[in-house]
Amino acid sequence: MRIKPRFLIGGGLIVAAITYLIVTGIKNTAEYYLTVEEVQAKQGQLDGQELRVAGRVKPGTISWDPAALKLQFVMGSIPPSDKGSALTPVSSAGSAQIAVTCIGQPKPDMFADNRDVIVEGKLAGTEMKAEQVLTSCPSKYDPKRLR
Repeated sequence: MRIKPRFLIGGGLIVAAITYLIVTGIKNTAEYYLTVEEVQAKQGQLDGQELRVAGRVKPGTISWDPAALKLQFVMGSIPPSDKGSALTPVSSAGSAQIAVTCIGQPKPDMFADNRDVIVEGKLAGTEMKAEQVLTSCPSKYDPKRLR
């Protein structure tokens, strides 16, 4: 029994289409983010580009205007976790920070001082023009410590 060439071509096209959909789907959903330190180190290269930046909201810097839907704040680096970590950070200067302005989006419910955020938008000089601000939920689970 011989397989007809049109079935081979049709099967090849179907496999190619499925492969294309898988690859483009992974590229669109596999987004990563930069840290505040990485953005400041590569600021000249990243200016004007779409970015995702992870940081922590600096206390006392939040300005929210509900009438204009304008949120402004400064985010700094996320300090390393010291809970059960055997790693020691090489540098703990923590002076890196980025001013963020988000216009036209409501303020996230969980948004507050010292909250970890991921900001999506464009870098314009030393300021981030955000299109979206995502907050992380605080972990309320604290395991019972053994004596």
